[in-house]
Amino acid sequence: MSVTVNGIDELKKLAGSDLGTSEWIEVTQRRIDTFADATGDHQWIHVDPERAKDGPFGAPIAHGYLTLSLFIPLFTELLDVQGVTTKVNYGLNKVRFPSPVKAGSRIRLVGRLAGVEDVPGGVQITVDGTIEIEGGTKPAAVLQSLSRFYA
Repeated sequence: MSVTVNGIDELKKLAGSDLGTSEWIEVTQRRIDTFADATGDHQWIHVDPERAKDGPFGAPIAHGYLTLSLFIPLFTELLDVQGVTTKVNYGLNKVRFPSPVKAGSRIRLVGRLAGVEDVPGGVQITVDGTIEIEGGTKPAAVLQSLSRFYA
């Protein structure tokens, strides 16, 4: 369920709050192949299911950066900031990929609004995110994301 805030002042009040958990989404082989086409990264571990069966993970796996890119659609399920003119990704402080995402797996995001700080014309938020794999013992990704919201 999404947390909705109207404007920067309401967003500031959420600093330090858990944002909850997104819905599960499936990382299909088609999504992996499409990402490979978009980035030019066609390594067999991602795009050759037959060869990947004999690889270190027993199946094709998603690119780490594909998993990372899914942070945004998952995050938009957790926090809806209204009453601002512009929303931009500002960067990442830290990213780790503790466990690969096998094709056909489902992932979700658990998020926490770690901080909100003023920047010229708006605020910068820091979000601690964990992308979980359904049935997995380790997360697919652990990250700290920075976004800016302008009034």
